[in-house]
Amino acid sequence: MGWSILADAVLLLHGLFIAWATLGALAVWRRPRLAWAHLPALAWGVWIEASAGICPLTPLENALRLRAGQQGYAGSFIDHYLGALIYPQGLTPAAQWRIALALAAFNLLLYALIAWRRMR
Repeated sequence: MGWSILADAVLLLHGLFIAWATLGALAVWRRPRLAWAHLPALAWGVWIEASAGICPLTPLENALRLRAGQQGYAGSFIDHYLGALIYPQGLTPAAQWRIALALAAFNLLLYALIAWRRMR
């Protein structure tokens, strides 16, 4: 049971990290000092999507699930948990590039607005 709880904790951490990497600039809008924590997460998120890589949290969760006697899964966190919602036919490298570009563009726009607001 303990391994299952750890796997669920990694799953929760992974989801929170994705949310932070995606939407953290909104927190930076209110508290600019959070940029030091958001920018590395954003860079990692863009890189992992653009490179079609697997985040290390995915194999960690799988290993914990296997240790708990549960079945792991193949592919990435996004493909496994969000794929059916976002990409019903699967996550392709081209789709991951679009995600990376959208993530970078969205956050670049927010940071530009933050900088503009601070300069006024």
